[in-house]
Amino acid sequence: MKDIHEVLRRKQAQYAQLGKQIEMLQQAAEKLREVAPLLAENEAEDDSAVLAEVDEETQSAMAAKAGAQSSTTAGKPARSVTPRWP
Repeated sequence: MKDIHEVLRRKQAQYAQLGKQIEMLQQAAEKLREVAPLLAENEAEDDSAVLAEVDEETQSAMAAKAGAQSSTTAGKPARSVTPRWP
């Protein structure tokens, strides 16, 4: 049988640790509330630049892929897609 005082000490230690974690989370939430508007302002400006970069990269990658496919299939006969069984 467990000693009731030992169980109580453990539970109190867990309770104290949870209290500290809650306090730290509350402090972090306060800091995030202060910073969130600043991030939102920067994000709106940066989003358009990032989207333009991604769009350019996607278009150039698609063009390169299309060019590579057309050059490799131009000299070869069409390959059958029917599965072959042994």
